[in-house]
Amino acid sequence: MANTTYETVIGLEAHVQLATESKAFCADRNQFGSEPNRNISMISLGYPGTLPMLNEQQVRFAVKLGLALGCKINKRSTFDRKNYFYADLPKGYQITQDENPICLGGGLPLRLPSTAPAAAPDEAFRVVQLHHIHMEEDAGKSIHAAGEPYTKVDLNRAGTPLLEIVTEPDLRSAEEVDAFMNGMRRLVRWLGVSDGNMQEGSLRCDVNISVRPEGQTEFGTRCEIKNMNSMKFARQAVSYEVERQIGLLENGESVRQQTRQFDPASGTTAALRDKEDAHDYRYFPDPDLPPVVLSDVLINEIRAEIGVLPWQAYGQLIKDFGLDADDAHQLSEDRLTYHTFLAYAELSPSVTDLAKLWVNRIAPWLNEEGLSPEQLPLTPDQMAQLQEMVLAGDVASAAASSKLLPSLLETPGEPMQRAEDLGLIQNNDADFLSGLVDAVIDEFPDKVAAYQKGKKGLIGFFMGEVMKRSKGSAEPKETNKLLRERLG
Repeated sequence: MANTTYETVIGLEAHVQLATESKAFCADRNQFGSEPNRNISMISLGYPGTLPMLNEQQVRFAVKLGLALGCKINKRSTFDRKNYFYADLPKGYQITQDENPICLGGGLPLRLPSTAPAAAPDEAFRVVQLHHIHMEEDAGKSIHAAGEPYTKVDLNRAGTPLLEIVTEPDLRSAEEVDAFMNGMRRLVRWLGVSDGNMQEGSLRCDVNISVRPEGQTEFGTRCEIKNMNSMKFARQAVSYEVERQIGLLENGESVRQQTRQFDPASGTTAALRDKEDAHDYRYFPDPDLPPVVLSDVLINEIRAEIGVLPWQAYGQLIKDFGLDADDAHQLSEDRLTYHTFLAYAELSPSVTDLAKLWVNRIAPWLNEEGLSPEQLPLTPDQMAQLQEMVLAGDVASAAASSKLLPSLLETPGEPMQRAEDLGLIQNNDADFLSGLVDAVIDEFPDKVAAYQKGKKGLIGFFMGEVMKRSKGSAEPKETNKLLRERLG
């Protein structure tokens, strides 16, 4: 098979821990970071005779995410038991949805890094198709501490409500995996269904990878890389696994269907076990949980809560305000930033300039101060005044950005008065500027002669001298114009 070109085929199983107050099927607190084995009860520990109770908020969050992704909402979904033994799964089975999941189909629009920016922003997205979304519960956590003879088990996470988002085999590279997971994190945070913190395990994925010769329609044998909660490691794992599988095929060997794990230290994957098929889990309907039956009234109520979605917000910022793709992406990163920016944009005399100011100055300041966008101390009217002063030439753009705005953020006040207090008001009075220009030209006749013989770069020297004499108050455009006129 020498010189064969291969296509990578990837499907994801993304797991989202939901931001509910309690666990999926019991009243235990759903909280990250507690002392081990504190958020537990007889139900989450799997005591015989205990019965699960459905968490309504988990259902609502599942419907909300499904509607946002364009899924068909299954009005009658059921729970099943997925049977396997593991130390941190006390019951010996996981409550999940197999035959009748709550959401079917749908897709996530991705703005890929290679996508050209948008004259027509809708065309800048590719939709990754989904197979379904189902509700389930998380297992606990096994802790394998280096040098210790025993494995510890923390069951705080056991029973945490999860949504598993299963894609079609629709991704083709590590970069697309990265884009999908970042897009999903952005969406779940936007909707408020999860904090999406990958480092805490709130969002992670299993990556199913296969390769096939280009042009072949039949899929190759897939291997699953488990529990990727770092996109850096996911990219490395995909790259290694693709090379490994191609190497096997090139040597005339076959790829075994396996579950594998990634080792960040070596950058390689290693087999955990041969991959199970569905029948190995002995799925059967959970006898303790009735079907989830949804009414049109409830679905429409949840639909009304969604509003504009991140990719729609991105498109609106480009179409309605003419922002460039990078600024639009930053300002539609989360719902609160987007809506707060819109409130300021309503009064802004130049929304594109406001966007640059927000991305480069305001957002970093808010982040540094640990404040959310609605805690910005300047009102929309004050921000508009600041911009109008720049557009009118009263304050230089650089001074407004580097001096006036930081001063107003630290101690809010009236922008014009603050600019005067800081000595930032530019003077464009013709008589004032003429006097300065004439004085500079008279003082440096040798420089004037050199300029007139062709050394046009000396205009910067003359500008600097005028600014020095005016203590920075000379309006640059008028000063430059006057200098060029007098110098001939």
